[in-house]
Amino acid sequence: MVAVNDIYFLRNIWYHAMPSHELKPGKMMAKTLLNEPILWGRTNQGQAFAVRDICPHRAVPLSCGWYDGEAVQCCYHGWRFDAEGTCIEIPSLLPEQAMDLSRFNLQRYDIKEVQGNLWIYMADPESRQVQPPRFDVPRVPGFDDQVRPQLTYRMRFPCYIDHAVVGLMDPAHSPFVHRSWWWRGSTLNPEVKWFDPSPYGFTMRRHHMANMGRGYWLMGGVPDNEIIFYLPGVRTEETTTAKHRVANLTTVTPLTDTETDVTFELYWDLPWGNVLKPVLPWLIRSFLGQDRDVVVKQQQGLKYESVLRLIKDSDTLARWYYQLKKEYQRCQAENRDFNTPVKTQQLRWRA
Repeated sequence: MVAVNDIYFLRNIWYHAMPSHELKPGKMMAKTLLNEPILWGRTNQGQAFAVRDICPHRAVPLSCGWYDGEAVQCCYHGWRFDAEGTCIEIPSLLPEQAMDLSRFNLQRYDIKEVQGNLWIYMADPESRQVQPPRFDVPRVPGFDDQVRPQLTYRMRFPCYIDHAVVGLMDPAHSPFVHRSWWWRGSTLNPEVKWFDPSPYGFTMRRHHMANMGRGYWLMGGVPDNEIIFYLPGVRTEETTTAKHRVANLTTVTPLTDTETDVTFELYWDLPWGNVLKPVLPWLIRSFLGQDRDVVVKQQQGLKYESVLRLIKDSDTLARWYYQLKKEYQRCQAENRDFNTPVKTQQLRWRA
């Protein structure tokens, strides 16, 4: 059993922030992550950065001000900060009024730009010593670091991150939630899959897709499939045939305690893949929307029931998620190596 009122965000770990294309050169944007106000910007030279979106002078959000591609200026008194968060000007000071401007530097976040996505390292704000990340940013398998997704779609779920993650990884909900003519039918079939521990998650071992969803035949035969889950809420799925490769990156990013972004991206080497681009957003919106709708219904029940009763084997992935979270939190607090609770095993369920 899992108590749903025991909620906390993992810290000292990388979170997916946004697709790279959303942050244009010379522009800035505000985005709340893990209840923290963050100002994102990209310099005229193309370098992305992230700083705290609060002016240290009078607490006005810097995103309410101006950005010229070099420095952000507060709309209240004109204080200016560069991409490193360094305070570089206080206009009200006279030349003879010397002051150490570094006292007013902004909190700066470490970020990485990989495979067309921006990731942010969310350190523990209450820790005197920032712990280094135990793991690197996840990569989409089969593609290099410079590639960008062919398609991106994001949907906001009105729930805490745990419910979005567990709902999306659940292997047994498809026949009941995803009732679409273009997806698998509603007939229950036995599923048998091997799972192995990953550095900070678990892997559904590569297997031949005997029960394919409609549409996979477009890849040129029955494909092989491998799914990897990473903390804090990242899922990659690689589907390959002898000729082609399609990979999916799904990320779950908490904005607040009650709002979570789910971003779905596709990478492929299909020569005719662009032909599907007009219809794919509709299909993704329909598919994710079904997951979102059932999570919205779940929020109604969680007001009255604070314990989730998880069974074997179909809920084992959910159990692992909660165990992985607890272990990552403990290893950070104790400044030690991560010891995965996941063990290699075969799971069986009907879906």
